[in-house]
Amino acid sequence: MTIQYPDERQQHSERFRYFPFLVYDKTPDDLRCVSCKICEQECPPACIHIVGPAKDEQGRPLKAHGRTYPVKFDIDMAICMSCRICVDVCPFDAIEMDNQYEFASPDRFGRLVFDKQQLLKSAEYFKQIKPSEAAEVDARLAAKQAKTAPPAKPAVPPNPSSA
Repeated sequence: MTIQYPDERQQHSERFRYFPFLVYDKTPDDLRCVSCKICEQECPPACIHIVGPAKDEQGRPLKAHGRTYPVKFDIDMAICMSCRICVDVCPFDAIEMDNQYEFASPDRFGRLVFDKQQLLKSAEYFKQIKPSEAAEVDARLAAKQAKTAPPAKPAVPPNPSSA
């Protein structure tokens, strides 16, 4: 079937992957990434560059929404080979693969280094492009949160002497 590109675009499968992006939950400052740098260390072509976590004047890590966050997170798309290793090694489900592949630029390399602001996409966007994978991630995060949540206080039985 012939497609009249760019007016009509071929639908990609949910497993289609191109370049990685960073996932945030509610707002862009609610980034899942805690700058553990595992993705940076495991990246075969070394295209991920992270500076962080952010620190205060005393050198203590700053936190947003109870998590540390990277000061800088860059991915050089000219080097990235879309292998998905960064996604697989991330223990916080903070990085996922996108299905957008059109990055035309008049500059040969300048626009191919994506910074944190360019990489940020919402968890809702992730659910739209990869619903089954996003459901697995949500279930895993909910289970992890249930484990770390404080146990519920037992209900206090009514005092029989006051009745």
